Amino acid sequence: MNPEELLNENSERPKQSPLISLETDLKLFSESMREVAVEIMVEGLSRYPIFVAHQHEVKLGEEIFNKEELNTEWNINASTLEEFVERGVIKKELKQRFIDSFKNPHEFMCVFAIVPEGANFVFFPYSKE
Repeated sequence: MNPEELLNENSERPKQSPLISLETDLKLFSESMREVAVEIMVEGLSRYPIFVAHQHEVKLGEEIFNKEELNTEWNINASTLEEFVERGVIKKELKQRFIDSFKNPHEFMCVFAIVPEGANFVFFPYSKE
């Protein structure tokens, strides 16, 4: 973080939402992410693949795209609902609610986007070929 951000000295121009750059990266990685999701399901690891999008160090899932290596804005890790429950990110008693709201994993990627303000799940459509 820059000192100006801490002091709020550059407040004359609004800061762009990090989710705009996330959308750009997700579109770029879309086809590869779909392949990873299908692989997770075909190998029987999970019926609920989850991608973790982050810009800092996160110990959740396995890294599949590194922003430094690919010159992008976001790191992307591949994970599963089971890991999220095991690590307490999703409470066991809320697991069924998550499953009920999970969109078709062949059409949508489930992304757990982590930003400084917090984290949330987003279902983002895979790009059409």
